[in-house]
Amino acid sequence: MNTLLLRIPVAIILLVHGLGGMFNNGVNDFGNLYLNHVGFAPFGLYIAWAIKISHVIAAVLLLLNKFVKPASIITIFVLIMGIAMVHFKEGWFVVGGGRNGMEFNFLLIFVLLAIMFPNGFKKETT
Repeated sequence: MNTLLLRIPVAIILLVHGLGGMFNNGVNDFGNLYLNHVGFAPFGLYIAWAIKISHVIAAVLLLLNKFVKPASIITIFVLIMGIAMVHFKEGWFVVGGGRNGMEFNFLLIFVLLAIMFPNGFKKETT
């Protein structure tokens, strides 16, 4: 199965999220005002930049269909940490029934899994 129809929108989401934070000071605020205050000081800013850069690199790799599994694994890890640290306590809904919940991360995790394993988790034969 060709994963292009999934890779393009996920790449766009990761690019916009990554680049947006880089140009609106969001990444600096996330590092300095959140990560440093929840125990990652003095490395919060570096971790925040690593996350944003990983989003941009993953987006490019998804578009190029290169190193898709490693890029997806790293992105899934970031999304799971986002759920654990930020979104879980806000509930399920991003909007509507709540705010800043985990539903969007949950969806992205499973779309990335579908990209990584387009034929499901079948045992591969040689």
